[in-house]
Amino acid sequence: VTREPGGTPGAEIMRHILLSGVGEQFGAEMEAILFSAARHDHVKNVIEPALDKGNIVLCDRFIDSTRVYQGGSGKVDMSFLHSLEDIACDDCLPDLTLLLDMDPKEGMRRAKARRGADEKPDRFEKEALAEQEKRREGFLIIARNEARIRVINAAGTVEAVEKRIWKDVKSVMSKKGFSVR
Repeated sequence: VTREPGGTPGAEIMRHILLSGVGEQFGAEMEAILFSAARHDHVKNVIEPALDKGNIVLCDRFIDSTRVYQGGSGKVDMSFLHSLEDIACDDCLPDLTLLLDMDPKEGMRRAKARRGADEKPDRFEKEALAEQEKRREGFLIIARNEARIRVINAAGTVEAVEKRIWKDVKSVMSKKGFSVR
């Protein structure tokens, strides 16, 4: 179980830079490069070694987030982002992506509740609801075009969402030859 940006000491440093907003001053293309540098370190030092051992890797966020957050903003050309993906991932791509979908207003409410009273919103959480709605649509567009993506209704209780997730995970794992209970 790992996350992006992050997952390695170097990538965690990049995470701090990116989520604090410090990287914003360098512009959207440089921000995409920083995300890709963190991803490359993460893929080479965590994801690929785990897969080589036959492990299943669960990663919170990956290439689609960069496509939406940097590309969907219209500030970074998608061909540039695809080139960065090729370098960062080197054909190490997910078999399954779960898109937990909900109304952005509810998502922001949950993020605020998770943060705690003394924590400030991160670089992306502080942006306007209209931007969050645009991002949601960006993720849904990618999901319509990528067979690996399953859209999960994230409304409701943790248990209800978990049940929806597990249904899709079991289906994909069974098709890949994993024994699933």
